[in-house]
Amino acid sequence: MIDTEQKLKERVKELTCLYEVTSIIVNSNYNELETSLEAIAHCLKRGWQFTEVAEIQILIGDTQIHTEHYRNDMVSLSCDVKIFNEVEGQITVGYPSNEYKVSDFLVEEKNLLKNVSLALGNLMERKYIRDSEEETKRQMERADRFHIMGEITAGIAHELNTPLANILGFAELLMENTGGEATKRDLQKIIDNAIFSREIVKKLMFFTCEMPQEMEQIELNAVVENVLRLLTPSLKAKQLNVIKSFGQRHIQMRANTVQLTQVLFNLIMNAAYYSTTKGAIYIELDESKGKTIIRIKDEGLGIAAEHADKIFEPFYTSKPTGEGTGLGLSVVHGIVHSYKGTISHRPNTPKGTIFILEFPKV
Repeated sequence: MIDTEQKLKERVKELTCLYEVTSIIVNSNYNELETSLEAIAHCLKRGWQFTEVAEIQILIGDTQIHTEHYRNDMVSLSCDVKIFNEVEGQITVGYPSNEYKVSDFLVEEKNLLKNVSLALGNLMERKYIRDSEEETKRQMERADRFHIMGEITAGIAHELNTPLANILGFAELLMENTGGEATKRDLQKIIDNAIFSREIVKKLMFFTCEMPQEMEQIELNAVVENVLRLLTPSLKAKQLNVIKSFGQRHIQMRANTVQLTQVLFNLIMNAAYYSTTKGAIYIELDESKGKTIIRIKDEGLGIAAEHADKIFEPFYTSKPTGEGTGLGLSVVHGIVHSYKGTISHRPNTPKGTIFILEFPKV
């Protein structure tokens, strides 16, 4: 039986615990959330009647925090943590099962646990709102950057087209009127480099959506199979296993066959480039909620966090000099957005990258 003095001590202990937890939450650094959760766990441990044996576990999403001697077989009291009215975690207080029973938890302690769970849920809601605002801000900044780069690259592409056409035309004319083999070899180098430069200009125009689009209803599955046939030598060279998962046998979408081939070619080629020998590439096609969805997964090194926002920028590449122009993903981005689609990426598990393309059904 707990006397009045003991009850008063317990209430003071609970109120002190709630005050300390609230102070931790108010001063939490959203970027170091685990540190705050650890501090909350140790505060909670001090708030219970049998402080010396109380152990705490906090589960929030993928994050798990527990005090040193917490075990799953303890006699426990739990309370859900709700974030935006959805259960996203749980706080559990435990006592050793060989010495205590559920009735040893006080009613006031249950109320304390509810209040802490509510405060923790509010903290997580504020964090999610902050993260969402920052992501929106990054997307707006990125959209502005792409708009500016689009205008610049469109101007460059148009300015380069005319001199390149002249170089190519006059070099071909000279080739026809020249008899020396050495001169022809030199002219051929000029022609080859002019054609290479013209292809870069075409990619720039794809990026800025300046290329004309002849849209038609095509079968996506067939385009994927065709791209894989084109890439057979590269895939065989690294002994890569391509695993296909098509939600339906025949997925139709409205697109330009050449452009869609270029999108898939770039993404699968990149997946092959960054995959290890004898690795696997996963290609998934599906239709859901009025969208056509393409997922391309690899098991390579993945994309470093500091480079995640740069990969679609023109001329940005992580490949060694001479192995990439940095225009492949820029072109993909331009084509996808010209179809009013979206392209995003996230880490694969346990390693690698997943590119997700979503196109509206029209």
